[in-house]
Amino acid sequence: MHLAVDVGNTDAVFGLYDTDTWRFVWRTPARPDEAAGSYEARLRLWLLEANLPLSAVQDTVLSSVVPNLTPTLRAMLGDLFGHEPVVVGPGVYPLLPLNILRPHEIGADLVANALAAYTRYQRNCIVVDFGTALTFTTVSGDGQILGVAIAPGLKTAIRSLFSNTAQLPEVPIQVPESALGLSTTHAIQAGIVLGYEGLVRSLIDRIRTELNGDCIAVATGGLSGQIPSLRDVFVDVIPSLTLDGVRLIGETVRAQKQP
Repeated sequence: MHLAVDVGNTDAVFGLYDTDTWRFVWRTPARPDEAAGSYEARLRLWLLEANLPLSAVQDTVLSSVVPNLTPTLRAMLGDLFGHEPVVVGPGVYPLLPLNILRPHEIGADLVANALAAYTRYQRNCIVVDFGTALTFTTVSGDGQILGVAIAPGLKTAIRSLFSNTAQLPEVPIQVPESALGLSTTHAIQAGIVLGYEGLVRSLIDRIRTELNGDCIAVATGGLSGQIPSLRDVFVDVIPSLTLDGVRLIGETVRAQKQP
């Protein structure tokens, strides 16, 4: 089995892949100040509950956009499974079938999204990732990352209102029945959830215009299904796409390094 770990600003996701499917996907908060032992204890417990020995994990790959957590989890994975994980970053990008824009600036998760989309579709594609940030990563059919657009994610926008205003509550992410909010909760949902529908459609249209219309779009991320009215924009909604990309990076790097 192959273990892929994707560490974002909100959650760390651990996925076990075997026989062309994700057998298990576990999610835990990503806390930079947490000791490696806490993550190890959780991973051991998940494997125990799945009735899997440590030896079932043949190789590991780590993608992280939280610099303080990267060495912690890298060491933990190496110690636990007895082999050094592949770490997604500029050091391995030359081994990938991608031409990566500004390799020392682009997030590892965006590279994973681009590789997964390129491998799956082999054509111009926008990956819209609904996470802590809302990101639009565009990859061409010949494997060039053409550019990225970044906006605050849905939860980030709502929490920003909640944290920076005295009287506005934190509200659930739900599509309201009307853009005319008749309560504070519905007003925030109208402004942010419906507003983000327009943002997503507008940016995808702008990118397609710049590429002369030849571009599909795919959605991923934990919140990718929160705005059902956007479903017609995407050829696919694949919550595991980032994990797929992390796994593919690990496979590609290991194949390139084999004698």
